Amino acid sequence: MTRGGGPPARGGQPTLGGRLFVVATPIGNLGDVTYRAVDVLRRVPLVAAEDTRLTRRLLNRYEVATRAVSYHARNAAARAPELLDHLRSGADLAVVTDAGTPGVSDPGEDLVRAWAAEGGDVIPIPGASAVLAAAAASGVAGPRWSFEGFLPRSGRERRVRLARIAADDRATILFEAPSRVGATLHDLAVACDAGRGAAVCRELTKLHEEIRRGTLGDLARAAASEEIPARGEFVVVVGPAAVAGASRQAPQAAELEAAREQIARLRASGIPRGEATRQVAAATGLPRRHLYRERNE
Repeated sequence: MTRGGGPPARGGQPTLGGRLFVVATPIGNLGDVTYRAVDVLRRVPLVAAEDTRLTRRLLNRYEVATRAVSYHARNAAARAPELLDHLRSGADLAVVTDAGTPGVSDPGEDLVRAWAAEGGDVIPIPGASAVLAAAAASGVAGPRWSFEGFLPRSGRERRVRLARIAADDRATILFEAPSRVGATLHDLAVACDAGRGAAVCRELTKLHEEIRRGTLGDLARAAASEEIPARGEFVVVVGPAAVAGASRQAPQAAELEAAREQIARLRASGIPRGEATRQVAAATGLPRRHLYRERNE
């Protein structure tokens, strides 16, 4: 599958070089691969795979004989020039990861950026997505949400990210490793309010798929007691922060008390007082002057 008879690039002129196909693969159940993905994997002369052993299982399942080479976080810098030379020669290339879409918390973004910078064609082949599966099945995501990927493990950056999630009036979807999911649920409960709605999605599309819904506090306790097994792949969905009417001039005492508690939680996580107040004001719609007044009482 070389560039030859492919579609023209922008402006009607053929693009020099091969096409880079960014191919989504199943996140667990191999039956979730698309017909188009299998067709592309059969026709390209080379597949760049995060783990060739795992990718070969998929290729064998669908009788795809295409040669695969490894392309992952540890060898990307060394492998990328070879892959770019392959594309420059006019040959097409498919990039895949172990599961899901390359570039979404997985290798692939740097290769896409480099080939696009040279004016090469980058063609997405969409498919199964743990993010979309979790959003659809969680019952708490709603129509507006953000994707955080993996949170930093510790330090100020983690505290800042948690504070942003706490103040966001959209739902938040994030990935987590099994060994850290309990700690992350605990930190989310502290930062966001233990009563915030959430869902823990484990092993999506796989044999032991499990979706637990409840409050962050309940889910954190379930993880701590191992009711939620610390095994498999995890997606956590955090419901949006409640937004009070922004036009109110005289907020109720209960609203102010709740806002004060949220500011205190943010400050305890290391967020400066002014920034904590700003974030809570943005999330609740309460005027900052009322929050400062409540804080100083």
